Amino acid sequence: MTTTATATRSFVDLRAWAAGARVGAGEGDTFLSARALLPQPEGPVTIGLIALTQGSGRVDAMPADEFIIIESGTVQIDQRTLNEGDSMVLCEGATFGWTVASGARLLFVRRTGGSLADGQIVPIDTRAPLEPSGAPLAELLVGPTPSCRNFTDYRSADGEFVCGTWDSTPYHRRPMTYRHYELMYLLDGSVTFVDGAGAQGTFGKGDIFLVEQGASCSWDSQVHVKKIYAIYRPA
Repeated sequence: MTTTATATRSFVDLRAWAAGARVGAGEGDTFLSARALLPQPEGPVTIGLIALTQGSGRVDAMPADEFIIIESGTVQIDQRTLNEGDSMVLCEGATFGWTVASGARLLFVRRTGGSLADGQIVPIDTRAPLEPSGAPLAELLVGPTPSCRNFTDYRSADGEFVCGTWDSTPYHRRPMTYRHYELMYLLDGSVTFVDGAGAQGTFGKGDIFLVEQGASCSWDSQVHVKKIYAIYRPA
């Protein structure tokens, strides 16, 4: 990934941010306490890093819905083994044990409120069949309308927190203001963003990045793109 830094609401290379993040040592199970938070305005969404050292623990009840993706290492959550790039949603109330053999780092998006509150653990299935989905607004497109597809693994009770897999043929979109937060993990392809301050960033396969709520960004993908996403979009 190549990027030029900016202070405005923008896109964030989460791997680069996590490399320099300072992880606190709070109380309770390490999964919930060994964390660093990405600076964001106060609200229902928190984004950050979980740094787990060798060992194990148990979470008795997740306090909110949380999307997690493995940035590095391997984590076993109950009977599921997650390697780099694997992701899931731990719903509010979820109870689970975790084990790490030699250290692991996870990135997360937590959304407070609006949960199904049923304690489910929902893996993101990147092999799920994708169905046709809506394209970008015609007035924003530069060139042909792309063919987009989607599969939603998790949707909160109020429909504001959604996680799944999406792909698209190439397209170029003019800047739009993001009403939502969106974490993206590129499974295939690459995309270039330009924000409202003129900062440019190009992300490729394996990159994990965030577009912040309130950012004004264009999108330019010259090749097929497939991504995992976690979106918080208020109604």
